[in-house]
Amino acid sequence: MSQGSDLRLRRAALENEWSRWVPRLKAAGLVPGGGEAPRREVTESWMRSLTSVDPHRDSAPVSDGDAVRHRWADSPLRRPVADLADELRGIADDAGFITAVTDESGTILWTCGGPAMLRRAERVNFAPGGRWDEQAMGTNALSLALRTGRPSTVFSAEHLVTALHGWVCYCAPIHGPDGRVLGVLDLSTTWDRSHPLAMSTVRTLVSAIETRLRVEPPARPLGDPPGVRLSCLGAEEAVRGGRPLRLRPRQVEILTLLALEPDGFPPARLREALYGDRAVTASTFKAEISHLRRALGGGVATRRYALTVPVSCDAVDVLRALERGDTATALRHYRGPLLPRSEAPGIEEWRTRLEVAVREAVLASPDAEHALRYGERAPYDVEVHEHALRLLGPGDARRAIAAGRLTTALRD
Repeated sequence: MSQGSDLRLRRAALENEWSRWVPRLKAAGLVPGGGEAPRREVTESWMRSLTSVDPHRDSAPVSDGDAVRHRWADSPLRRPVADLADELRGIADDAGFITAVTDESGTILWTCGGPAMLRRAERVNFAPGGRWDEQAMGTNALSLALRTGRPSTVFSAEHLVTALHGWVCYCAPIHGPDGRVLGVLDLSTTWDRSHPLAMSTVRTLVSAIETRLRVEPPARPLGDPPGVRLSCLGAEEAVRGGRPLRLRPRQVEILTLLALEPDGFPPARLREALYGDRAVTASTFKAEISHLRRALGGGVATRRYALTVPVSCDAVDVLRALERGDTATALRHYRGPLLPRSEAPGIEEWRTRLEVAVREAVLASPDAEHALRYGERAPYDVEVHEHALRLLGPGDARRAIAAGRLTTALRD
């Protein structure tokens, strides 16, 4: 059977499953099963999306044009994308694709492609300013890539919105040197041009963009201090001026503790926070401090250990968001336990404090989405899944997600 015949059969099967399941999901929150049901990540996205998106809408909502132009002008992606623009245009023209780059919110900032594809894309606002996050445009490859942090493909009727059933999209998130997702690169075309090599092309292009971001970090204004970005939630990375700092695990622990306690530590207390009751010589402890100080360009005070250079930290971002009562922002920053491999007593104490603070904020929140998002990272937390179910109305399609997680947690 030819590839074209395979694609037609696949599209017909998905259209049938969409017609069979989406109206029932919207009405009763049933979980698709049997037949040719789409992938689980697709059906779960359908359930989430139906709370905010009409499957029969004809185009994406659009952000203010001037704001989008300013955002692109200031984006760290603009320079590496400009460097690759000829290659991106060549791929789009040769293969009949349209190429798009978004920011971290899913708003398209830049596109290229042939005139016919651009016109077709503009009819659904797949153009600069178009908002393609899940809440705005439902299930699509852009929204899945942003939500999961992984490459994603969505074919034909896997899209929630019927206006997109004639499309296939291939996406991969673009990560900055500090590990943050800066946006998504997308290659899209009509369903009949679907090709197994398209995703490998996307991955190669994203790798080229990320390499340029590391080699040519964004310029800082004159006089702006070279701050450090520390990622310590589910990660262990420090970046300065766009380049990773070469720190040993113990030095990352010290930097994390100093970021979390800006008033600093007397030497004896910091040593205890790192080693506890372990017998460690003073020279070993001081050597770790000295190495960190050199890596920061002298950014650690000598008598009372404290940071003297700007350090932004994801764990601190979580705490500040919780202090403001902003649970949604705290959950965006909370990507896992604090330095998960560390056994330093001070880190273990802060790890527990952060986990408890985030969980308590979720359980106190009246927003079911907070419980659902946290539940992704806490699959065995019965109380969180029960809280989500209490908040979700009987007709909410997302109840199926919370109920499935609760069943798994109770079984284990």
